[in-house]
Amino acid sequence: MLKDLLMKNRSYRGYDESFRLTREMLADMIDCVRYAPFSQNFQAFKYYLAWTKEDCGKLQPCTHWARDLPELTLPHPSHCPTGFIVLCYDTRIGPGVQRFWKDVGICAHTILLRAAEMGLGGCMIGNFRPDEVSAAIGLDPVYQPLLVIALGKPDEKIVITDLEEGGDHRYYRDENDVHYVPKRKTEDLILNE
Repeated sequence: MLKDLLMKNRSYRGYDESFRLTREMLADMIDCVRYAPFSQNFQAFKYYLAWTKEDCGKLQPCTHWARDLPELTLPHPSHCPTGFIVLCYDTRIGPGVQRFWKDVGICAHTILLRAAEMGLGGCMIGNFRPDEVSAAIGLDPVYQPLLVIALGKPDEKIVITDLEEGGDHRYYRDENDVHYVPKRKTEDLILNE
């Protein structure tokens, strides 16, 4: 079951805008994060949930997608996410953000696995300016945005391919806008026989 979820959990850059996420759906994803392991159990993150068209419209322009496909505008018009979660470091907790970078991935992956289990998809977006995001959603300065997670009902095809030794690891799209993601083979990841 976990492997099936992992296979569904892709970085989606196209969504069905007719499907609207709700606050309850996003809050359920955060409820799952509560059970994740954290560095010394500090639980130093807080989450801004965006599900209204207005809030999503404020966040979408702050994000920059698909750095390896600069010739494309992604998401395509009318295929934007219908929800966002902004993962923020609460500067009042713990010894500083450097202590918690590994926790960012744990939280984001937990959110995206729960989304996949719900029949949804998402994309972790690290290409944004924290000051722009903070201003767009009116964050208190004690909360430092670390990651933006776009969410919605996927509306694109993604194909995983094997990455041959020496091949190009970058994702790409074909003439039909199918998104291909080369992944290293299992045997190429294991150091010993």
